[in-house]
Amino acid sequence: MAHHFEIYKDKSGEFRVRFKYNSEVMFSTQGYSSKSSAQNAIDSIKKNGPGAPVEDNS
Repeated sequence: MAHHFEIYKDKSGEFRVRFKYNSEVMFSTQGYSSKSSAQNAIDSIKKNGPGAPVEDNS
């Protein structure tokens, strides 16, 4: 698959989510204390992300 979400544990033991496209990390999240919170972040991005506006602060 060219793109996917990945839940992983960082060095401090927190769960994080990263989104990869062609094995390049496009973004990653803050650390979460539980795996279910990381999954909730993915669900929120999927639900709210498609309609989110772009804010250009350049």
